Amino acid sequence: MQYVFDPPPRTALPVTGSEAFFPVHRIYCVGRNYVEHAREMGDDPSREPPFFFSKPADAAICAPEIRYPPATADLHHEVELVVALRTGGQDIPVNQALSHVFAYAVGVDLTRRDLQSAAKAQRRPWDTSKGFDQSAPCSKLVPVGVCGHPFQNLISLDVNGVRRQAGCIHEMIWSVAEVISILSSLYTLQPGDLIFTGTPSGVGAVQSGDRLEARVEGLAELTFSLV
Repeated sequence: MQYVFDPPPRTALPVTGSEAFFPVHRIYCVGRNYVEHAREMGDDPSREPPFFFSKPADAAICAPEIRYPPATADLHHEVELVVALRTGGQDIPVNQALSHVFAYAVGVDLTRRDLQSAAKAQRRPWDTSKGFDQSAPCSKLVPVGVCGHPFQNLISLDVNGVRRQAGCIHEMIWSVAEVISILSSLYTLQPGDLIFTGTPSGVGAVQSGDRLEARVEGLAELTFSLV
Protein backbone atom coordinates (compact mmCIF):
# COMPACT_ATOMS: atom_id res chain seq x y z
CA MET A 1 0.00 0.00 0.00
CA GLN A 2 1.29 3.44 -0.90
CA TYR A 3 0.61 6.40 1.41
CA VAL A 4 0.73 10.11 0.61
CA PHE A 5 3.19 10.48 3.52
CA ASP A 6 4.87 8.07 5.93
CA PRO A 7 2.37 7.01 8.63
CA PRO A 8 3.35 7.71 12.24
CA PRO A 9 4.82 4.83 14.25
CA ARG A 10 2.38 2.58 16.13
CA THR A 11 1.98 3.40 19.82
CA ALA A 12 3.25 0.46 21.90
CA LEU A 13 3.90 -0.28 25.57
CA PRO A 14 6.73 -2.37 27.06
CA VAL A 15 6.04 -5.74 28.64
CA THR A 16 7.90 -6.92 31.73
CA GLY A 17 10.21 -9.86 31.13
CA SER A 18 10.03 -9.49 27.35
CA GLU A 19 11.70 -7.58 24.55
CA ALA A 20 8.38 -7.51 22.67
CA PHE A 21 6.02 -4.53 22.87
CA PHE A 22 2.23 -4.42 23.15
CA PRO A 23 0.68 -2.51 20.19
CA VAL A 24 -2.10 -0.21 21.36
CA HIS A 25 -5.33 -0.28 19.34
CA ARG A 26 -7.81 1.80 21.35
CA ILE A 27 -8.10 3.17 24.88
CA TYR A 28 -11.44 2.82 26.65
CA CYS A 29 -12.09 4.38 30.07
CA VAL A 30 -14.79 3.63 32.64
CA GLY A 31 -16.29 6.63 34.42
CA ARG A 32 -16.79 6.64 38.20
CA ASN A 33 -16.32 2.95 38.91
CA TYR A 34 -15.52 3.33 42.62
CA VAL A 35 -18.21 4.22 45.16
CA GLU A 36 -16.31 6.97 46.99
CA HIS A 37 -15.07 8.60 43.78
CA ALA A 38 -18.63 8.67 42.45
CA ARG A 39 -19.70 10.41 45.65
CA GLU A 40 -16.87 12.96 45.54
CA MET A 41 -17.91 13.81 41.97
CA GLY A 42 -21.52 14.32 43.09
CA ASP A 43 -23.06 11.10 41.75
CA ASP A 44 -25.14 8.28 43.23
CA PRO A 45 -22.82 5.22 43.34
CA SER A 46 -25.52 2.68 42.50
CA ARG A 47 -25.03 -0.10 39.98
CA GLU A 48 -26.54 1.76 37.10
CA PRO A 49 -25.02 0.76 33.74
CA PRO A 50 -21.43 2.09 33.57
CA PHE A 51 -20.56 4.84 31.12
CA PHE A 52 -17.45 5.01 28.97
CA PHE A 53 -15.27 7.50 27.18
CA SER A 54 -12.19 7.10 25.01
CA LYS A 55 -8.71 8.44 24.59
CA PRO A 56 -6.70 8.22 21.36
CA ALA A 57 -4.24 5.34 21.19
CA ASP A 58 -1.27 7.69 21.07
CA ALA A 59 -2.26 9.19 24.44
CA ALA A 60 -0.66 6.09 26.02
CA ILE A 61 2.93 6.62 27.09
CA CYS A 62 5.44 4.92 29.37
CA ALA A 63 8.09 7.55 30.12
CA PRO A 64 9.77 9.24 33.11
CA GLU A 65 8.57 12.69 32.05
CA ILE A 66 5.12 13.81 30.90
CA ARG A 67 4.39 17.24 29.47
CA TYR A 68 2.02 19.44 31.45
CA PRO A 69 -0.71 20.07 28.87
CA PRO A 70 -1.66 23.49 27.51
CA ALA A 71 -5.02 25.24 27.96
CA THR A 72 -5.58 24.18 31.59
CA ALA A 73 -5.00 25.56 35.05
CA ASP A 74 -6.52 22.54 36.81
CA LEU A 75 -4.90 19.25 35.75
CA HIS A 76 -6.06 16.28 37.87
CA HIS A 77 -4.63 12.80 38.51
CA GLU A 78 -6.77 9.64 38.49
CA VAL A 79 -4.91 6.39 39.22
CA GLU A 80 -6.41 3.29 37.59
CA LEU A 81 -5.96 -0.43 37.00
CA VAL A 82 -5.37 -0.90 33.27
CA VAL A 83 -6.44 -4.02 31.37
CA ALA A 84 -4.65 -5.00 28.13
CA LEU A 85 -6.54 -7.33 25.78
CA ARG A 86 -4.92 -10.07 23.69
CA THR A 87 -8.15 -11.05 21.92
CA GLY A 88 -11.48 -9.36 21.40
CA GLY A 89 -14.96 -9.88 20.03
CA GLN A 90 -18.58 -8.85 20.45
CA ASP A 91 -21.06 -9.74 23.19
CA ILE A 92 -18.48 -11.53 25.32
CA PRO A 93 -20.11 -13.40 28.25
CA VAL A 94 -18.93 -12.33 31.71
CA ASN A 95 -17.71 -15.86 32.49
CA GLN A 96 -15.43 -15.79 29.43
CA ALA A 97 -14.25 -12.19 29.65
CA LEU A 98 -11.03 -12.71 31.61
CA SER A 99 -9.74 -15.18 29.01
CA HIS A 100 -9.30 -12.20 26.66
CA VAL A 101 -6.88 -10.41 29.01
CA PHE A 102 -3.19 -10.43 28.11
CA ALA A 103 -1.80 -8.29 30.92
CA TYR A 104 -2.43 -5.63 33.56
CA ALA A 105 -0.77 -2.32 34.37
CA VAL A 106 -1.28 0.78 36.47
CA GLY A 107 -2.12 3.99 34.65
CA VAL A 108 -3.10 7.58 35.33
CA ASP A 109 -6.04 9.19 33.58
CA LEU A 110 -4.84 12.80 33.41
CA THR A 111 -7.81 15.16 33.17
CA ARG A 112 -8.07 18.87 32.38
CA ARG A 113 -10.75 19.31 35.04
CA ASP A 114 -11.52 22.92 34.21
CA LEU A 115 -12.24 22.02 30.60
CA GLN A 116 -14.31 19.03 31.70
CA SER A 117 -16.39 21.18 34.06
CA ALA A 118 -17.02 23.74 31.31
CA ALA A 119 -18.04 20.99 28.89
CA LYS A 120 -20.43 19.47 31.42
CA ALA A 121 -22.02 22.85 32.11
CA GLN A 122 -22.65 23.32 28.39
CA ARG A 123 -23.60 19.66 27.81
CA ARG A 124 -20.76 19.24 25.36
CA PRO A 125 -18.38 16.27 24.81
CA TRP A 126 -15.40 15.77 27.12
CA ASP A 127 -12.81 15.11 24.40
CA THR A 128 -10.57 18.11 25.09
CA SER A 129 -10.48 17.34 28.81
CA LYS A 130 -9.61 13.65 28.45
CA GLY A 131 -8.05 12.92 25.06
CA PHE A 132 -5.07 15.25 24.89
CA ASP A 133 -1.42 14.34 24.19
CA GLN A 134 0.21 12.05 26.79
CA SER A 135 -3.01 11.93 28.83
CA ALA A 136 -2.73 8.18 29.54
CA PRO A 137 0.61 7.45 31.27
CA CYS A 138 0.92 3.71 31.80
CA SER A 139 3.41 1.38 33.49
CA LYS A 140 5.00 -1.64 31.87
CA LEU A 141 2.47 -4.41 31.29
CA VAL A 142 2.63 -7.52 33.48
CA PRO A 143 1.26 -10.66 31.76
CA VAL A 144 -1.57 -12.53 33.46
CA GLY A 145 0.66 -15.60 33.75
CA VAL A 146 2.90 -13.59 36.09
CA CYS A 147 0.44 -11.49 38.11
CA GLY A 148 -2.86 -13.37 37.84
CA HIS A 149 -6.11 -11.39 37.79
CA PRO A 150 -6.03 -8.56 40.38
CA PHE A 151 -8.96 -8.52 42.78
CA GLN A 152 -7.86 -7.77 46.35
CA ASN A 153 -4.86 -5.71 45.23
CA LEU A 154 -4.26 -2.27 46.74
CA ILE A 155 -4.17 0.75 44.42
CA SER A 156 -2.60 4.10 45.31
CA LEU A 157 -1.09 7.32 44.02
CA ASP A 158 1.45 9.61 45.70
CA VAL A 159 2.34 13.15 44.66
CA ASN A 160 5.76 14.33 45.82
CA GLY A 161 5.81 11.53 48.39
CA VAL A 162 2.37 12.35 49.85
CA ARG A 163 -0.44 9.82 49.52
CA ARG A 164 -3.37 11.26 47.54
CA GLN A 165 -5.38 8.21 46.50
CA ALA A 166 -5.73 4.78 48.10
CA GLY A 167 -8.16 1.94 47.65
CA CYS A 168 -8.57 -1.70 46.70
CA ILE A 169 -9.46 -3.23 43.35
CA HIS A 170 -12.39 -5.16 44.86
CA GLU A 171 -14.07 -1.79 45.60
CA MET A 172 -14.84 -1.35 41.89
CA ILE A 173 -18.59 -1.13 41.27
CA TRP A 174 -18.19 -3.11 38.03
CA SER A 175 -15.56 -5.87 37.94
CA VAL A 176 -13.00 -6.25 35.15
CA ALA A 177 -14.99 -9.15 33.66
CA GLU A 178 -18.23 -7.15 33.74
CA VAL A 179 -16.56 -4.11 32.18
CA ILE A 180 -15.17 -6.20 29.31
CA SER A 181 -18.52 -7.86 28.74
CA ILE A 182 -20.47 -4.58 28.70
CA LEU A 183 -17.90 -2.85 26.48
CA SER A 184 -18.14 -5.72 23.99
CA SER A 185 -21.87 -5.08 23.65
CA LEU A 186 -21.07 -1.53 22.51
CA TYR A 187 -17.89 -2.07 20.45
CA THR A 188 -16.11 -4.90 18.71
CA LEU A 189 -13.13 -5.25 21.03
CA GLN A 190 -9.76 -5.89 19.41
CA PRO A 191 -6.34 -7.24 20.38
CA GLY A 192 -4.36 -4.27 21.62
CA ASP A 193 -7.24 -2.52 23.35
CA LEU A 194 -6.53 -0.92 26.74
CA ILE A 195 -9.24 -0.43 29.36
CA PHE A 196 -8.76 2.09 32.19
CA THR A 197 -11.13 0.72 34.83
CA GLY A 198 -11.87 3.77 37.00
CA THR A 199 -10.29 5.56 39.93
CA PRO A 200 -10.75 5.54 43.72
CA SER A 201 -11.48 8.75 45.63
CA GLY A 202 -8.90 11.43 46.29
CA VAL A 203 -8.43 12.88 42.82
CA GLY A 204 -6.83 16.30 42.83
CA ALA A 205 -4.73 18.88 41.06
CA VAL A 206 -1.07 18.53 40.09
CA GLN A 207 1.41 21.12 38.89
CA SER A 208 4.41 21.25 36.60
CA GLY A 209 7.38 19.88 38.56
CA ASP A 210 5.31 17.39 40.58
CA ARG A 211 6.44 13.76 40.79
CA LEU A 212 3.71 11.11 40.65
CA GLU A 213 4.02 7.51 41.83
CA ALA A 214 1.15 5.17 40.90
CA ARG A 215 0.91 1.62 42.18
CA VAL A 216 -1.28 -1.45 41.97
CA GLU A 217 -0.03 -4.18 44.29
CA GLY A 218 1.69 -6.94 42.30
CA LEU A 219 2.19 -4.87 39.15
CA ALA A 220 4.98 -2.67 37.81
CA GLU A 221 5.03 0.81 39.33
CA LEU A 222 4.51 3.97 37.30
CA THR A 223 6.63 6.97 38.24
CA PHE A 224 6.83 10.16 36.23
CA SER A 225 7.38 13.90 36.61
CA LEU A 226 5.30 16.65 35.03
CA VAL A 227 7.46 19.05 33.03
